[in-house]
Amino acid sequence: MRFVIQRVNHAKCTIDGNITGSIEKGLCVLIGIAETDTKEIADKMIKKLINMRIFADENDKTNLSINDVDGKLLLISQFTLYANCKKGNRPSFVEAGSPDMANELYEYCISECDKAVPGVQIGVFGADMKIELENDGPFTIVLDSDKL
Repeated sequence: MRFVIQRVNHAKCTIDGNITGSIEKGLCVLIGIAETDTKEIADKMIKKLINMRIFADENDKTNLSINDVDGKLLLISQFTLYANCKKGNRPSFVEAGSPDMANELYEYCISECDKAVPGVQIGVFGADMKIELENDGPFTIVLDSDKL
């Protein structure tokens, strides 16, 4: 599983001009799911995400988590995080989870995140989404379950 975590001042997801999710201060998280991912892996990733101290404290040190700053989450499914670009110029996505399995784990991530950070906002699995955000910092972190 891969998360691309962006600390944002605001972010929103639109589909055909309709907003499906919108947050102010918080984290916009792109979620890539591989065929080998499980709920146990998701739990580990979610725990790391929720407890990650990447917001500034009163001394401008990155010491605070999303809950410490009353931040929000915008979770976006992103199978292209499993693009394999080793051969040629056209990426292969064979490492990405099958749609049914990946959607189930994406929905699980939403549910579990909402328990820790109520009011989770989302994109729509498999949709042609437009993501607009203002990255704060910029501050972007890539979490890969293979490296945790």
